Amino acid sequence: MATGFRNLIVYKKAFSLAMDIFELIKSYPKEEKYGLTSQIRNSSII
Repeated sequence: MATGFRNLIVYKKAFSLAMDIFELIKSYPKEEKYGLTSQIRNSSII
């Protein structure tokens, strides 16, 4: 039985997806840093 939210499979998958998104954003051009990338980053956190 899971003893905390960090042990849940759904949490682990969501966290992994968020980290993948952050890695992908690193490859975006610098001019997009405060436009599209911040929107993507914020939507992946919520």
